[in-house]
This record gives sequence, C-alpha cells and structure tokens, in this order.
Amino acid sequence: MKHGFDLHDIANEMKAAQDLCRQVEPLTSRWSDFGNTEAYAVAHLIHEMRMKEGAVPVGRKIGFTNPEMWSTYGVSEPIWAYVYDTTVVRLTSPQASCRIGQFAEPKIEPEVVVHLRSAPPMNASPADVLACTDWIAHGIEIVQSHFPGWQFQSADTIADWGLHATLLVGEPQDVNRLGPTVVSDLERFTVTLSRNGTVCARGRGSNALGSPLEAVAHIIAVLAQQPHALPLQAGELVTTGTLTAALSIHAGETWTTEIDGIALPDLAVSFDV
Repeated sequence: MKHGFDLHDIANEMKAAQDLCRQVEPLTSRWSDFGNTEAYAVAHLIHEMRMKEGAVPVGRKIGFTNPEMWSTYGVSEPIWAYVYDTTVVRLTSPQASCRIGQFAEPKIEPEVVVHLRSAPPMNASPADVLACTDWIAHGIEIVQSHFPGWQFQSADTIADWGLHATLLVGEPQDVNRLGPTVVSDLERFTVTLSRNGTVCARGRGSNALGSPLEAVAHIIAVLAQQPHALPLQAGELVTTGTLTAALSIHAGETWTTEIDGIALPDLAVSFDV
C-alpha cells in the first residue's frame, strides 16, 4: 500500500526532535493512514540509527500498561520501545538526582523493573516470567512528549521512542529473597508518590496489566507478531509501566516513593535543569 509519507523522512524528523528536545506536530494529525505498524517501522529505523551511533540496547520499556490512563491519552493498548545504556541509570543510593532540562515536558512514572537471567518462552505465564528472572527492582521512568501538550495518538508515541527519556533503576532485589508469595505480592503491593512531601498519587502492582509479570508476558506476545522485533533475551531488563498517573515534574522538586507490600526499597529523586 502506497502512503503519502516516507518512513525514513519521519524517522529522521523524530530522531532530530528527540536529540534536540524539539517538539513537532503529531504524525497522525498530518497523515490519517499513519498507524501503529508504520510507527513501529519508524521506531526500528531510529533504533538502527542509535546503534550506529554507539548506543547499546539494554532492554525494553512498556508504556500504557495502566488502562486507567488510556482514555486520558487516547490510546487503547500498551506499547514498547528499546532502552539503552545511554538512557538507563543504575542508582547507587536510594536518594538520587536527575537533570531534566534536555527533556520535553517531562513526567514521572514509578515502575517495577524486571531483569531476565534467561530468555522467556513464547506464551509465557507470569510464573514462567518469574522463573526466567534473576532480580526485580523499583524504578522511576522519566517520560517526555515531543508533541506539544501531550496531545497525540498511539502511533505517535510509538514513533516517539515510547515517550522514553530516562530510567532510574533502584537497588536490585534477588528474586529468591522476595519470598514465596512474590507473584501475588507483585499484584497487590502499593506505591505512594509524593512531591516535596505532599502525596500526589497512589497506585498498585495490578495497575500494570494486572501485574508487572503480566506486563512482561504481554510484551513477549506482542514482539512475536512484529517482524523487525527481536524477542526478549537473557540479560535484558524490562520496565513494566507506570503504577500511578504520570505527573509533570519541574526543576527544584524532590519526588519520593513509598512502597508497601513487597520488599523493594523506596526512592527519592531531586530534579534540576
């Protein structure tokens, strides 16, 4: 099918917007036939460009795993994108700092990060995913929008790196140390997100498609349907989507998380330009 656009041109435009913190008109408002299939093709082209520049993929991010957010952003399913050694930060302390001046309209998302010791099977269940996992961590993803006012459709967000900016990964916890009820704990635990000591949002593990492990199982099935996508591999991490609403952040603020119901350490992040 012939389109009125060139995927390589769009990939170059989107990568420039990402690299230069520039906002552009949503792609779907320019081309009505620009859908998710075309958007993943654009994302793949940008991925290849980033690897040629020396970025090393270290895992994936899953976006829009919280169905309560779908109507807010006009999406109807989760999305995914690569994350790289240049965008993932392994924290050495539960108190961290992050510069956000290079991000477009940044927001904060508390998440659970799963690290794979072996490649999970196709049609994996949450228990299968857990069996392939060596550690789990609490993380904070900073997301951004290169479309003004966070106005977009699903295809726009796929082409825009899944809205990824950076991922801050807290202290990894060995799965064996999280106890025999870790599968149910990951569904039921709660997180409280605060700004400068004031509670702003609360969430739970089940907000990520029922559980962070369910979110990983979902992306395994999605990847199997995409010809350019590699399946999840041993050594990859997967950040499984926000547990609360995504909230705007500004320089000078300190945001904290408080987790209850699972032995994942809380985090505090101060933001600067």
